[in-house]
Amino acid sequence: MREALTAAASRRVTRPAPLRQAVYDALTELIINGSLKPGQHLVEAELAEHLGVSRQPVREALQRLQTAGWVDLRPAQGAFVHSPTEEEAAQLLGVRSVLETYSAQLAAQNARAEDIERLGELQQEGVDALAEGDVERLVAANTSLHAFVTSMAANDVLAELLAQVGQKVRWYYTPIAKPRGKEAWNEHTQLIKAIAKGDADRAGEVMRKHTERTSDFYRKQIASGSNQA
Repeated sequence: MREALTAAASRRVTRPAPLRQAVYDALTELIINGSLKPGQHLVEAELAEHLGVSRQPVREALQRLQTAGWVDLRPAQGAFVHSPTEEEAAQLLGVRSVLETYSAQLAAQNARAEDIERLGELQQEGVDALAEGDVERLVAANTSLHAFVTSMAANDVLAELLAQVGQKVRWYYTPIAKPRGKEAWNEHTQLIKAIAKGDADRAGEVMRKHTERTSDFYRKQIASGSNQA
C-alpha cells in the first residue's frame, strides 16, 4: 500500500477544513482514483502518515467509509477497500442510466448556442486525453461532460440525485476509461449532435444506449476480474 500512496499525487490534509471530513474526503478520493484498489488492505498507520494526521481521524473515517460502502471492516483482519459486486454495479448504473437519459432530454430542450460550444470543448478535452492515454484526465473529462449536460437540464432535483451516485459512477468508470474510451467518446459526439439539434427523443436514446453500454462493459470487467488488476 505504501508504494501506491507514494505514487499517488500528494493529498496531505489541510487543517482549515473540519479534520474528520477532510480525512474522509481524502480517503474517498484515493479509492475513486484507484490509488487504493478494490480488495486492498488499509493500514491505519500508513494512511495517517500519508495524510499527515493522527490515527484517530483515520479510524473514524474508515467507520464512515464502511457505512457508505467504500470500505469493508473485517473482524480480526482490519479494513479493506470494498470490491463492488456485479449486482451492486447493475443497481447503481441502472439508476444512473434512467437519470442521465432524462437529463439529456431536458438538455436538448434547453440548449443554447454557447452550451453547444462548451460541450464541444469538453468533448475535445476527452478526445485529447484519450489520445495521450491519460486516465485521470480522461475520467475528469468524462465527468465534466456529463455534469455539464446535467447543468443544461436545469432541474435541481435531478442534479441532486445524479450527484448522489456520481462518486461511485466515477469509481466504476476509472478502470474502464481507456478500454471503453474510443467507443464512449464517439457516442458523446452523437449525443452532442442530438442536443445541438434540440432533438430530445434522440438525445435521450443516445444517452440511454451510452450509459447501458458502459454498464455492460463494467459488468464484463467484474466477471473477468480484470478490474481488480
